[in-house]
Formats: sequence, structure tokens, C-alpha cells
Amino acid sequence: MAGSTYGTVFKIATWGESHGKALGVVIDGCPAGLPLEEADIQRYLDRRKPGSSGIATQRREDDAVEILSGVFEGRTTGTPISLMVRNTSQISRDYSEIASYYRPGHADYTFDEKYGFRDYRGGGRSSGRETVGRVAAGAVACKILERLGVRVWAYTRSIGPIEADMGSFDRAVSLRTPTAMPDAAADAAAVEYLEKAKRETDSVGGCMECVVEGLPAGIGDPVFEKLDANLAKAVMSIGAVKAVEIGDGIQVAARRGSENNDAFHAEDGNIVKMTNHAGGILGGISDGDTVVVRAWVKPTPSIFLGQRTVNRSGEEIEVHIKGRHDPIIVPRAVVVLECMTALTVLDAMLLNMSARMDYIADFYAVGRRNAGAQSGAPRSAVSRSGAGQDATE
Repeated sequence: MAGSTYGTVFKIATWGESHGKALGVVIDGCPAGLPLEEADIQRYLDRRKPGSSGIATQRREDDAVEILSGVFEGRTTGTPISLMVRNTSQISRDYSEIASYYRPGHADYTFDEKYGFRDYRGGGRSSGRETVGRVAAGAVACKILERLGVRVWAYTRSIGPIEADMGSFDRAVSLRTPTAMPDAAADAAAVEYLEKAKRETDSVGGCMECVVEGLPAGIGDPVFEKLDANLAKAVMSIGAVKAVEIGDGIQVAARRGSENNDAFHAEDGNIVKMTNHAGGILGGISDGDTVVVRAWVKPTPSIFLGQRTVNRSGEEIEVHIKGRHDPIIVPRAVVVLECMTALTVLDAMLLNMSARMDYIADFYAVGRRNAGAQSGAPRSAVSRSGAGQDATE
């Protein structure tokens, strides 16, 4: 199976299935010297784990992360970091019937057509549980970005018809409400709406939003590696996401250019924008303003209502799906959006380090000065050594 690797410099490869022994990720390209412990990763996984509220699947998993490699004495070593989360609460018998038919809204049929074989237990590799590895890796990316003064955070913008009042926005509220909404009143209304959907054995969709603050201008590329294009790919790779917007998104289609263009002005010697309709990205490159990414999520396809489908023999049947399922995916997917955004932004920043000759020259000039200071050798000797000559000649 191709397509389980993401990134160019900061590269990740996720592995594992919903009902396998474990899931995880291997991170390649993480710089050495980053303080890192399991608790740094666990707080992100705790936001994603099942069984954490009445509006999430009641599959109970601790999702306890184990660092298997790449960290020594509390710091990254520069070698691949392997992270693992063991499955402890899978009930595969709930899925035994699924082997014979295709669930509506799931990847059962397409997976079978592609491979001629599938792990039907909870969707296997196409399960939302695959995102455990993404979140674990994203937690590391977020820690690096924080050291660089870049903050990434996501929240629920809407659930069904219930929208958060952004005038009442409070990030702390989004971290403690079961819906991950930043507005307590909207959270209460959304929980009531979800409880009604649960009683009717149905499910609900919604919208989540992520912002990146502190990202400098100049990150991303102008053609195929646009920052917004890569963000769109990263976010669309999250299961159940059906649409992505940057900035004002689809609203711009109804405007005139005079309404939509973000005017520039000078402020304390810096060039800034007076509005941010573009969502922090112009021509595929960050403009120094807040990056805004929005993802629209479909209702959970696993519902207890009767649904029409066909079995592997092509016979039409009605099914009632068993198992433990989320009535809504959005609240637990918020941290996945946050982590995929962080992975994309960090990779773009690392790639940007080689975009200009002055960046490279400054980096290696500093490196030579530091090496000389540490060794006590004269700068000329260090320079010759850096050029591949014997420093003692």
C-alpha cells in the first residue's frame, strides 16, 4: 500500500489498523536537541481518544503513547522517532457481518475494488483510528513550532445548524467543552442537538477551523508546492473531510475585487494587511498574517438506522450496523486538523531554510563561529576545516 508517508523534510509514516495490536508513526527529519517526553504527546492524544464524553464512541482506549526510538535522556537524537499506541478495547465480533457486505458511506466497496481484500474490522487502515499516528507526530511538530514562535490551534466552528458565536470566542472554553466549541452557549445547544440525533439513531456533521499565528511571511512556494495547496491536501486526507477553505473560502466568489482585496499599509516599519480575507496566504506563500484553514466534515456514516446496500454477491439487502460509533466526528477530529496543519507548516518552514543564498550563508557563518568558539581553534583554521582541509595544516 502506497500513500502512508507525508512530508518532505519533516517526514512521517503512519502504520497500524483499527483492530490490530497497535498503531503508530515513524518520524524522520526531526532535528536533534528538542526536549521531548511522552507527556508532550499524550496531551494531544487525550483530545482525540475515544470514550472521553457522552457524544463520542464508547470504545474505551487509554491511547497511551510509547516512545520506542529517537529520544535519549529527554532529547531527540536526530534519528527516526518511533511512537506506538497499543489497541486494548477492540471488539472485532461486532464487525463479523460486515465481511459479507458494503456499508454505505464507508470505504468498504472501494477498498475491496482496489485490493481484492480488506480488513473489515472497523475499517482497518481506512478507519478514523489511523489518525492516532498523525496526532502523535503532530504533537512533536507543534512543540518545534512553539520554539519558533508559531502557534497552531483548532476548534469546532459549527455542529449541524449550530454555529459558535465568534464574538464570544474563548480558546480555553474550546479545550474543555465536549464539542470543542469556543463558545459555551453554542456548546450547550450543540450537545442538545446531538442528543436528539442519538435518540433518533442518526448522526451529524459540522465544521472545524484551525488558525496559525506567528508564521512569518515567505513560507510556501508559488506553483505546485503552494502552502494553501499543501494544507488542502493534508486536511482532505483526514477521513470524513469533504471540503476545505482558506481564509474566507467560498464567500469570495460572490464579491467584487474591491471588496475582497486585502489592502496593505505600513505599521511601525512593517508591511501589514488591513483585512485578512486571503487567510494569511497570497500566491501560495504566507503573508505574515494569521493563516486560517476551515474543514467541513460529513456525518458519521455508521448509524443504527436501517440502510440499503448490497453484499459481495451483488444482492440488495438492508443492514443495521452494530458496534460503538461516534454520533459526530468533528470534536475528536479537531486535534487531527491541528496536527496535520502543524506538520504541513513545519515542513514548509524547514524547506524554506534553503530558499535563499543569504539564509544558507548566514547559517553556515554562524556554524563556523560557534565551532571555533567551542574548540578554541582560530577562525581561519575552522574555515579551512569546513572546506574539507586539515585544520592543523
